Amino acid sequence: MAAPSGHGRSGGPGPRGWAPLLLLLAAAAAAGGSDADRAVEFDVRPGGVAHSFSRSHTRAGGHTCTFTYAAQGGTNEQWQMSLDLSDDSRLLTCVIWRPQGKSYLFFTQFKAEIQGAEVEYGMAYSKASTGKEADVPLKPEEFEVTNTAVTHRQGAFRAELSKIVLVARTGHVEL
Repeated sequence: MAAPSGHGRSGGPGPRGWAPLLLLLAAAAAAGGSDADRAVEFDVRPGGVAHSFSRSHTRAGGHTCTFTYAAQGGTNEQWQMSLDLSDDSRLLTCVIWRPQGKSYLFFTQFKAEIQGAEVEYGMAYSKASTGKEADVPLKPEEFEVTNTAVTHRQGAFRAELSKIVLVARTGHVEL
């Protein structure tokens, strides 16, 4: 069963409840954590065919974040993916975004998932923040958050996508 957009699956913390956690994870990534915590660039390609990009985090038991999409129009766009592990190894955050803030491609589908972990929070945006402008979330009816993924809703998604955020519980990893 899908949770309301931007909320935990159990109806738990909404965007405000997760904001401190997301800020801490973003600060840790900006401080230059391990190589696994740095953003990796990849091309989002139009053509209407489904493509995927994945990234694994070895410290988190090999959990993998995968972004699968199909898009039309324009040319390739540079996007980025980061996969960050909390200090206690219990939360994995995957952020997929277009650094320029707005994608000019028309997405016909998208799905972001972290294999082997349970999604606690998910959000999708039509525009990613740049400079003074804030993220612009998709409307709640355009996407859904399940315990495994953030995905478009067939017939309701309006083809605009520029950022996805997933926070997933990995379970405790003994060191």
